[in-house]
Amino acid sequence: MPQQQDPHMNPTMHQASSLARRWIPLAALATAVLLVGCGEKKEKAASQTAAKVNKDEITVHQINFVLQQQRNLRPEQTDAASRQILERLVDQQLALQKADEQKVDRDPRVVQQLEAARREIVARAYLEKVGEAAPKPTPEEIKKYYDEKPALFSQRRVYSIQEIGIEAKPEQVNELREKLAAAKSINDFVEHLKTTGLRFSGNQAVRAAEQLPLNTLDAMSRLKDGQAMLVPTATGVQVVVLAGSRSQPVSEEQARPAIEQYLLNERKRKLVEDDLKAMRAAATIEYVGKFAEAAASAPAAATPAATAAPAPASAASGALSATDISKGLGLK
Repeated sequence: MPQQQDPHMNPTMHQASSLARRWIPLAALATAVLLVGCGEKKEKAASQTAAKVNKDEITVHQINFVLQQQRNLRPEQTDAASRQILERLVDQQLALQKADEQKVDRDPRVVQQLEAARREIVARAYLEKVGEAAPKPTPEEIKKYYDEKPALFSQRRVYSIQEIGIEAKPEQVNELREKLAAAKSINDFVEHLKTTGLRFSGNQAVRAAEQLPLNTLDAMSRLKDGQAMLVPTATGVQVVVLAGSRSQPVSEEQARPAIEQYLLNERKRKLVEDDLKAMRAAATIEYVGKFAEAAASAPAAATPAATAAPAPASAASGALSATDISKGLGLK
């Protein structure tokens, strides 16, 4: 039944009343939407919490941060790794809570360790920032490196070798080299070692070109089956006998990512090294006590880049590492 209009209500009041009746349901709906929206935001925020340990929370971000530190983690392993990390974080959080109760962070040894960790993290972050300025190598530079290392790439071989590690004094090295050159076979040389009383041990291995030290690779690539070479070591010498080899070249296209990364790492290392040298030159550094004597006799500041920002293994050896090529290129 149509509603009767109040004769005492003027048209303006009637319009306002009508608008109110229409807007009240809309306002209620908007409020409900807002409440649902807030609920969704809370649910979304809550989804970032992986676990609650008493009064503290462990978040997904914490787990992801630890995951990022895991190398060679395959995608299918992520869920299992995340659960393991979460359990470790739970144990860690429980220990932290007890440590807070017992004021462990005020222990002088802990304070010292915290400060040392802070210095290491901040200094390393700065040096990494310096390294970020390194330009990527050009295609021409990558090709040049490829062409200059045929034993590592275009003429790459996989070597079956026998190794004999010998403990010897520096003055004995030349004699061992001569005996190895004069021996009719490696067995004759081993018999000679037995008569000298030198300690030695043998090993057999299969190594690809990139798994050998770059300073011996060219010499190894020239050996024929059955031939041997002697390499001085920190404790004596190592005799490497080539039992056999097979050709397994790497194309420039295959090698490009590994070479690019290696050259980039080298540039970063050089930038960090130069920056540290410049800072040392500009700074006032005074050694005191026994360290003053050591500093006076030591070579001019053996660059601390090695401790502050270690170069990649490949850069340190002057060659691409086995991981760089074998794993990085999917070779076996």
